[in-house]
Amino acid sequence: MSTQTLTDAVVTDLVADATAAPSMHNAQPWLFRYGHRSRTLALLADFERRMPEADPSTRALHVGCGAALLNLRVSAAHHGLDAATTLLPEPSDPVLLASVRLDDRPEAPRGQTDEALRALHPAVADRHTSRYPFDERAIPDDVRARLVRAARAEGADLVFLTEPHLETVLDLIRDAEGYDRGDPAREAEQEHWTRYTKTDAPVDGIPDYAFGPRDATGRATNRDFAGTAALAGRARVLFEHQPQLALLSTEGDRPADWLRAGQALERVLLTATLDAVSTSFATQPLEWPDLRWVLRDPVHGVGNPQMIIRLGYGPTGPRTPRRPLDRVLTIEP
Repeated sequence: MSTQTLTDAVVTDLVADATAAPSMHNAQPWLFRYGHRSRTLALLADFERRMPEADPSTRALHVGCGAALLNLRVSAAHHGLDAATTLLPEPSDPVLLASVRLDDRPEAPRGQTDEALRALHPAVADRHTSRYPFDERAIPDDVRARLVRAARAEGADLVFLTEPHLETVLDLIRDAEGYDRGDPAREAEQEHWTRYTKTDAPVDGIPDYAFGPRDATGRATNRDFAGTAALAGRARVLFEHQPQLALLSTEGDRPADWLRAGQALERVLLTATLDAVSTSFATQPLEWPDLRWVLRDPVHGVGNPQMIIRLGYGPTGPRTPRRPLDRVLTIEP
C-alpha cells in the first residue's frame, strides 16, 4: 500500500475493526481522531461514558480502550501498515490514551510481530461475548498455552485457575453479584446500559437478546443484566458445573498498565476465537476494591488482577450493536 492510498475509506476500516472490541457494559468509551498530514490516529477516552459507581477509577474504561487499540493494530497489520504505537503520549492530557502513526512498508519484509497480528484479523468480526452455558469439555493444554503466550506478547500474565483458588474466585464472583443487586446506585447504573429491543434501536449497551439465560442453580459467573427484573420468556438452564476461568494480571496498576491489559485481553480473546473457544467475563469482584485484591492466588499470586475470563466450548454469542462511525471518528486534514 502506498502513502497515497491511505484514504478516508482505509482509516474508516481501521476504526470499524477497532470498535468491534468489548468494553464494560458495551459502553464503547472511545473516540478516534485521524490527521492526514501526520498520518497519526489518536485514541481518545470518552469520559462521558464512564461509570462512576462500578468504575470510579476508570480502570475498566482504559481496559476497553486498550482492547480497541489491539484491534486497531491487528487491522493495520491486515492492511499492510506499520502501526507505531505510543501509550499516553501526553501525560498531561488524560483524554489522549494512545497515538498510532500509520506507515506503509513497501520495502521492508513483514516481521513476525506483523504476521502474528495479521493472522488474528479474521477473528475481529467473529469474536462475541457469550453468556450461554458451555459444555464440560476441558480446553486442551496446547490451546491454553497459546492463550498464555498471547497475553505475554502484550505484557500481561494469564493464569488458568485451579482448586482451591478457583472455588475462592467463584465465591467472590457470586458475592460481588449479590453486592451489586443490593446497591441501588449500581443497579441504576447497570440499568442505564441495558437495552430492550422492543422499544429501543440500540447502538450501544447490552441488548436483551444478549442477556443469555438465567442459571437454574443461581451459581452462574455471568453478570445478570436483567438485574432483579423478570424478563418474560427468559429460559432457566443449567450452566457448566466447573467453569474454566482465567485471571489476567499486570505488574503495574496505572493507566498505561490498564491499556496494556486491554490489549492483552483482546489478543487472548481473538486467539481463543480462532481456536473455536467461546468467552465471556466475570468482572464483578474487580469492581469492589476489597474483593479485587483477594482474587490473587494466595500462594503464588503476583501482579494486579485486571480481568476474569470464562472460557469454554459452546454458543459464540450474538453480535451486539456498535455506535455509528461518524460519532466516534473525526478525520482532519
